Amino acid sequence: MARAAAALDLSCFAYLCLPHRRNDEARLISTYPLAWTAHYLNNHYERLDPVIRRVLQMTEPFEWGNNIESGELSDAQRQLFEEAARFGIRYGFTIPIHDGRGPVAAVTFASDEQGSTFRRCVEAHRRVLQLMALYFHASARRKLRSDRVVDGVALSPREYQCLEWSAAGKSAWEIGRILGITQRTATFHLENAKSKLGVSSLHQAIARLAASKER
Repeated sequence: MARAAAALDLSCFAYLCLPHRRNDEARLISTYPLAWTAHYLNNHYERLDPVIRRVLQMTEPFEWGNNIESGELSDAQRQLFEEAARFGIRYGFTIPIHDGRGPVAAVTFASDEQGSTFRRCVEAHRRVLQLMALYFHASARRKLRSDRVVDGVALSPREYQCLEWSAAGKSAWEIGRILGITQRTATFHLENAKSKLGVSSLHQAIARLAASKER
């Protein structure tokens, strides 16, 4: 997705899968700055974000930025936008995904400025971007299912995700960047996966994962 978006002059994207239940975690895959995504998830901004509130109400893609009047926002929502702007996220094109097979999700392509390049790209490729989002969601949904079992051992979604990315050759730092979490958190989930699987090394955990997929 990052490569495809960059080819269309859209260098910044985020996929957010909303939780089924209030106390569950939202799941995020993005190329946004790591400091921002960690801050966003830690503060559960998906519950406050006016863009996500529109996602819950709409099925068609929409643009946001200047068209959201400050008077329509609460003080907390205005602060959210101000914080996002400091990380270069001021305008966006968001695609709501309501497929009836799981929680609501959204793909957003964002920009630091609502310039002519960004607007032209969105207008020219609106339906292509929507199709890209749907395919990405279908792939991500398979990886983000709540129940992940390896050799009869249930791992949490994050533990399974981190282990899969580790099996793909990614370091804890790279996994953190991909999933929008810190390197320390990625390492924590990998250690939990090893402990649950009763192995002492990451290579052994990856071997168990590979063997379980072959069955």
